[in-house]
Amino acid sequence: MKYFFIVLLSFFSALSIHAQKKPAYKLFNEKGKSKSYKKLLKEAGKVDIILFGEHHNNPISHWLQLEFTNDMAKKIKLVLGFEMLEQDNQDEINAYIEGKINQKKLDTVARLWRNYKTDYKPLVDFAKEKNISVCASNIPRRYAKKVFKYGFKTLDSLTENEKKWVAPLPIPYDSKLPGYVAMTKMQHMNHMSKKMKENMPKAQAIKDATMANGILECKKEGHLFIHFNGSYHSDDHEGIMWYLKKYNPSLKTLTITTVSVNNVKKFDAQNLGKADFIIQVDKDMTTTY
Repeated sequence: MKYFFIVLLSFFSALSIHAQKKPAYKLFNEKGKSKSYKKLLKEAGKVDIILFGEHHNNPISHWLQLEFTNDMAKKIKLVLGFEMLEQDNQDEINAYIEGKINQKKLDTVARLWRNYKTDYKPLVDFAKEKNISVCASNIPRRYAKKVFKYGFKTLDSLTENEKKWVAPLPIPYDSKLPGYVAMTKMQHMNHMSKKMKENMPKAQAIKDATMANGILECKKEGHLFIHFNGSYHSDDHEGIMWYLKKYNPSLKTLTITTVSVNNVKKFDAQNLGKADFIIQVDKDMTTTY
């Protein structure tokens, strides 16, 4: 029997060593220096707002978001914000968090992403369990689509009630920000008209501005605000972060991004400065959709 347990212990030790040789992700700072998860938690406790950039279909992103939120909730009061939830659905989200409606009802009254149940519901349910406020920060997508087709001017036709779900107009806008410039050069944009190419980054900007404004409206004194968004909305301290700094330069902020690489253990130099903390994920990681 003693020999059996020795063999068993050796087997699990070998598994553990193998797992360490093939990690699913690794964490770095903006300078490409390897950092521990413990260091991330420590730095996160020093700021007002965190933008957690994800790949929408990456399970490592979603798992780390839930683990990170759970660990931070043990240290400080939280508010959670989501790109994936639109501002005109805030009442429905509140009703769910408060237990007034169930998930089946939420499915019918709110516009939820197709991967909501696998990737975002665990976070929302955690907030519900812990009595944490959830902020639907994004612009209703129909308004962003209008901007893509017709530009910012189309928002002037919104009613006063509809404008409550959009950042104050006119929004600041810098078409020369690298992220917006890069957007107009994407391969799939080639078939678009010149006007549509000009409007694409504007549609992105109205989302970024509205999410930044939503974060500031939902933020609570003495609470850490964690916002979950696609990494492209906060990479290189642009997007949402650019608007947060415009609206309130005194904020203490931190950004996290997710990148897919061939070798998670070796920092990819092209990601230097992309965020304060960079999660390198194996590019062969299976996706949620």
